[in-house]
Amino acid sequence: MLPRVSIQTEDFDLSAEVQRLRAADKGVGAVCTFVGTVRDRNDGQPVSAMELEHYPGMTEAAIEAMIDEAHRRFDILGARVIHRVGALQPLDQIVLVAVTSAHRGQSFQACEFLMDYLKTQAPFWKKEQTPEGARWVDARVSDDAALARWGIEARNV
Repeated sequence: MLPRVSIQTEDFDLSAEVQRLRAADKGVGAVCTFVGTVRDRNDGQPVSAMELEHYPGMTEAAIEAMIDEAHRRFDILGARVIHRVGALQPLDQIVLVAVTSAHRGQSFQACEFLMDYLKTQAPFWKKEQTPEGARWVDARVSDDAALARWGIEARNV
């Protein structure tokens, strides 16, 4: 059985991940994916590299709970989240959220829900390398607002 959550240092193959997720259920009529990548700028400053840290075990459990909640809220067939950790460079893939359903609407909504939840509630810590040195990245108010529209209060205050 395909794991729903993977935290890894190595890159992922979008096509292979989608193929495995689709193969899990012949009722799949829609697949929605989101791939997040490292930008070379943040808050108007150049970023030369990023490092992501997590708390093993806690991170996977938190994302599993997010996927369970997506299944409760939406009529989806499957979901897969891959999040990379460690040292990353601009253009590197950071995160994959893939959702399958019988019809596109549920996949789109669940994918967006999972990404909003992941962005604010998953226990990851991000450090960027800038010309002024390393800096930890705080949660954004806009990310908290995105989660709030799903009726979930962010715990980042």
